[in-house]
Amino acid sequence: MYRLLGTGDIQAGGAGGSTTYEALQKADAAWSKLRNSKAGREAGAPPEFVKTSATPLPCAPEFDAVVCGGTLGIFLACALLLKGYRVAVVERGPLRGRSQEWNISRKELAELVASGVATAEEAEECVSSEFNPVRAGFHGSPDVWTRDVLNLGVRPDRIIAKVRQRFEAKGGMVLEFASAAGVTVHPNGVALTAGSEDAGFGGAEGVLTARLLVDSTGNFGPMVQQARWGLRPDSVCLVVGACCRGFDDNTTGDVIYTNTDLNATGQYFWEAFPAGSGPSDRTTYLFTYLDADPRRPSLESLMEEYWRLMPAYQSVRLKTLQPLRILFGYFPTYRGSPLAPAWDRVLQVGDASGIQSPLSFGGFGALTRHLHRLQNAIGEALEADALDRAALGAINAYNPGLSSAWMLQRAMSVRPGRQPAPDFVNKLLGANFAAMAQRGDPVLRPFLQDVVRFGPLGATLLGQVQTQPGSIPAILAHVGVLPILDWTRHFLALGMYTALHRLARPAVAAAADRLGPSARFRLRRTLDAWEYGSGADFRL
Repeated sequence: MYRLLGTGDIQAGGAGGSTTYEALQKADAAWSKLRNSKAGREAGAPPEFVKTSATPLPCAPEFDAVVCGGTLGIFLACALLLKGYRVAVVERGPLRGRSQEWNISRKELAELVASGVATAEEAEECVSSEFNPVRAGFHGSPDVWTRDVLNLGVRPDRIIAKVRQRFEAKGGMVLEFASAAGVTVHPNGVALTAGSEDAGFGGAEGVLTARLLVDSTGNFGPMVQQARWGLRPDSVCLVVGACCRGFDDNTTGDVIYTNTDLNATGQYFWEAFPAGSGPSDRTTYLFTYLDADPRRPSLESLMEEYWRLMPAYQSVRLKTLQPLRILFGYFPTYRGSPLAPAWDRVLQVGDASGIQSPLSFGGFGALTRHLHRLQNAIGEALEADALDRAALGAINAYNPGLSSAWMLQRAMSVRPGRQPAPDFVNKLLGANFAAMAQRGDPVLRPFLQDVVRFGPLGATLLGQVQTQPGSIPAILAHVGVLPILDWTRHFLALGMYTALHRLARPAVAAAADRLGPSARFRLRRTLDAWEYGSGADFRL
């Protein structure tokens, strides 16, 4: 393997923020621990990071909301501050973004402007690269090209710095290098205990109190680990990659691509995007969908595969490339998502909430898509004091579009012990994307941006059945009858949500406007569920 990883640097937070070889080894150790973890009662007693107390806080909470996890949480924290609430952000490391771009679509960038956390000019200043067209292609099938999907490279270090500056200028509080030690939920608020070298605590352990704790620490945060204790993930995406200098052909991107058939691990997929650091700089990723079986490969072994296969994928020679950054990670997801609140006054957002697609595995794009919704929903929850588990559960409600995506994820992975035809995944996805391409961007582009909608999905499946009727038995054998029956339930719910959004929304919205804060909060969350659950929030 190219051991190009540095040592000892202070890293940015969030996925992709650590690029040292020691960080790769640490990630591999955590991945091994997850693969060999016990489930259910065998997992033992869960940790008690969050505790509950029947004793009220002795005085009113200092903040309306405290956001744990500032790398992505700063966006929501700023959005809530702009609604007039007192907000603090707690980050265990430096609150800064990594230098490697986030690849998003312009619609996702516009969400930052719509919520007020950045101006249009500031958002544009953070765009380091823009390119078109982008490709989806599968070995043995014609490539599909489209535009304006993940075609912007946004500098996280720049956009986070700008949002943080606005947040602090408006009175928000940031505590960096603050390691959360525990949470206690009281009847009238929540207390977060944290030890910090930041001036806010003077190097000692301190307590922040708030009406609501917003958890943006991701899948591996202590609150999510406690809430999901004993549950093994239903799917994991392993991803490795690098940003290198020296690509001659660097004007287009790949959102999903294969150039090989199934191997012993499963199906390898690629992504590639021009990087903003130079005209010949390009980031390429190798990823695969797996479960957490102990026999699954390590990240380091997948990195070896990346360097072995990448030259053929990009038609380059390794000796002509200058590596700039190495990237790696693993991302678990659970079918039981979004994550229902486990406690009063504690709400998971972003990756911590499980709101991300099992195909893209969340991150910045998942948060920006829901930023305006969360800004309004959490603001109304604070206004109505609707902060119990049931009320907060309405914010992260059942999403049939999200659940419908699981069948495709299941089809893109191979269960241990199964040996489908080597070209099964490529043929399936090639036919699926060909059917979408025939129906144009109104069908293809939403899907590529993790938005599943009833009409386009139904038309795509019908088109695939018409062109490849013989594939049905193979799909049933590969995916399984019970998962397909479960998917059918979500697909029908997707149709119901679509109809309710189109037909009932005006009357329900008018009724909500006439209600008091608590009833209005709950009814508007129903409207949100219909809109986002049906994919109606997406507009070309």
